[in-house]
Amino acid sequence: MILKHKWIYFALAVLIASVSAHETVWLLLLLLPLGFHAYFKKFHPFHLVFLFMCGFATFCYVSFQLNEIEKPILLPGFYTWTDEYKIRGDTLRGLMKDADGRKVYVTYVLNSEEEKRRFESTSLAGKRFYVEGEVVEPKRPYHEYSFHMQSYLKSKGAGGIAEISHLQYAGTERSLLQKISLMRFHLKKHIEKTFPSTLAPEAEALLIGWQEDVDDETKRAYQKLGITHLFAISGLHIAILAFLFYECLIRLHIRREMATVLLMVSLPVYAVLAGGAPSVWRAVAVVELVMLSRLKGRLAVDDALAISFIGFVWMGPWVIYQIGFQLSYLATASLVYSSRFLQSEHIWWKKSFYVTFLCQLMVYPLLLYHFYELSLSSFIVNLFYVPLFSFLILPINIGLLLLTFIPLPLSDLIFACYEPFRLLITNLTFFLESLPYQMWIPGKPPLWLITIAYIGVFMAFYLIDCRAKLKYIVPVLFIPVLLLHFHGRLNPHLVITFVDVGQGDCIVIELPYRKKVYMIDSGGVLRFQQEKWKEGIPFEVGKRIVVPFLKGKGISKIDAFILTHADSDHVEGAEEILREIRIGEIHITPSSLSKPVMNDLVAEAKKQKVPIKEQMAGFGWKEGDVTFQYLWPHDLKYEGNNDSLVLYLEKGDFQGLFTGDLEAEGERKLIATYPKLSAIDLLKAGHHGSRTSSSDEFIQRLMPVLTVFCAGENNRFGHPHKEVVERYQRNGLKTLTTGEVGTIEIVVKDRQMEVKAGADY
Repeated sequence: MILKHKWIYFALAVLIASVSAHETVWLLLLLLPLGFHAYFKKFHPFHLVFLFMCGFATFCYVSFQLNEIEKPILLPGFYTWTDEYKIRGDTLRGLMKDADGRKVYVTYVLNSEEEKRRFESTSLAGKRFYVEGEVVEPKRPYHEYSFHMQSYLKSKGAGGIAEISHLQYAGTERSLLQKISLMRFHLKKHIEKTFPSTLAPEAEALLIGWQEDVDDETKRAYQKLGITHLFAISGLHIAILAFLFYECLIRLHIRREMATVLLMVSLPVYAVLAGGAPSVWRAVAVVELVMLSRLKGRLAVDDALAISFIGFVWMGPWVIYQIGFQLSYLATASLVYSSRFLQSEHIWWKKSFYVTFLCQLMVYPLLLYHFYELSLSSFIVNLFYVPLFSFLILPINIGLLLLTFIPLPLSDLIFACYEPFRLLITNLTFFLESLPYQMWIPGKPPLWLITIAYIGVFMAFYLIDCRAKLKYIVPVLFIPVLLLHFHGRLNPHLVITFVDVGQGDCIVIELPYRKKVYMIDSGGVLRFQQEKWKEGIPFEVGKRIVVPFLKGKGISKIDAFILTHADSDHVEGAEEILREIRIGEIHITPSSLSKPVMNDLVAEAKKQKVPIKEQMAGFGWKEGDVTFQYLWPHDLKYEGNNDSLVLYLEKGDFQGLFTGDLEAEGERKLIATYPKLSAIDLLKAGHHGSRTSSSDEFIQRLMPVLTVFCAGENNRFGHPHKEVVERYQRNGLKTLTTGEVGTIEIVVKDRQMEVKAGADY
């Protein structure tokens, strides 16, 4: 075949050109070293010219596509639903296409329970609506490690966000994709109706790629064990299904050529039914190309992989920013380009270990970049779970699905036998997940470290292919690993971060070289009663905002978790943090533990065996040259905001004061008790800047160089109040609000403070 084993160069040229179109044209210069390497590999001059033409053509094409996406969204207008949408509580959100086929992310608040039932009872894919509403800007991320809406839109090729105020049905656009999406919807409803409730979510995930009904606890367990790929329809699933389908056709005495054609027709249909995940389409495309080569000639697997990559990027240039697409191709490439080594191993468990190891090795820098952590147990767990799911659980689910269409109680009998077995596996999974020290959390690596890590990865693959000794492979791998592990612990300065958690407090204090880490409050959501049909999946501040921040920074342990007082916006997210981050001890204000809002925290602390200690004025400690001391409260009776734990921090000439929700009365007593407390550098203003805090007397005594208000953007309470901000301004004092500028990081160098906020990161 022409260009045999050389299509990888063209795939890389397409990748470089696509990223250049998205980011900067200067990245096109990377085509030069690619071309020199191709020349070194003795490419024909015509092929070299074609390589550069492929790169430039891709750049122009992708640039044109991006310009089309960036055109203004026109409302009102006719829009058509894709199959990417969700109904959660009283909100419908997802992707629609305009008349020109451009994607737009939309949100619509449902007006009634009846309207919700109507939308849930049918597939919206292909349904056309006349839409009224307004275009809105994506919400800024809480911090650099949290969900970024703009990046999500970029990965989906969506032109923006529209908030819909009115929808009017205008017909259905009939197409093959619409019909297949409808089939998928009905298949989902059939599984919900016929499978036991404990088995239905797994069957939906394995058979049609619908993972929305899998509970968060199960997802996290699979994530910690490094086996989340088992809940996604992967290349292995496709391979098994293709084999079963092909063998069934042969057993039915269908000629091999016809069986091959039928399989090639069926696989794309199944890919759409399965949700069209990148791993599914990649596996289907490779199988299709290889089978086509059997009909028309030979095609190497690496070439099939490269050609499928080129095809997907040309069909949707934004796909390169989808995490599943990136991981899928890298993992597959690791197996394709190490096939010679794998084929030399004949012991099955060793081969399984090498497959897992090589896949993890190839993707680990990318996993750290996206998720900031890596499962260490996955190398062993996958040895058992991959064959278990591939050759037992998946075939059983396929068989059970087929049996549910037969009007006999046979499926009920098998469900009765299978459900206890599956429950046993689930309990085993949760037990394994509960074992400590499974996750390596080095944080999000910078680009230069990712580059070093991948240089180590490629060198290791080369040495493995050359059958080099372990004494050469280990240093190549572990030098980047050590750099990744320690890169976040090299800062010689005190770092104080006010994490934007919406309407609440969360402050992270890192000592020099991260010898100790302390956290003040966890953030939380004030929850209000509403009709049951409006209730969706509750937003968990600790899980969605604080934990990603800590893991993104590479913080795996909090030495002291300080909860200033028992208000939801300060403690409601605490138990979610305890589940993910190791905690040394918890400090609370006296007598606050009995408040109902503390119940979840107490239960989780008991489970994790984390001591909870009541603290009050007079207790302090010292770490290196940093001194901590509680200045408040002075009594054991808890009466609310004015009994908040007040923490004083001192490092050399630098002084910081963190006041929880202290109000004017508490402030007056505090400065009366400590007459020498004045002229501080950093103040965390009390009670989010409410009218009842930050009195003139308090401000004029402390005269803080910088005051931070922890308050949510456009919060219903109006925090910080205008008159409070004006009090500071009248005294010539600088203030910052997390709700306005986002997460605020302060690096203390002697008495100097370097402040970074929001877009400065």
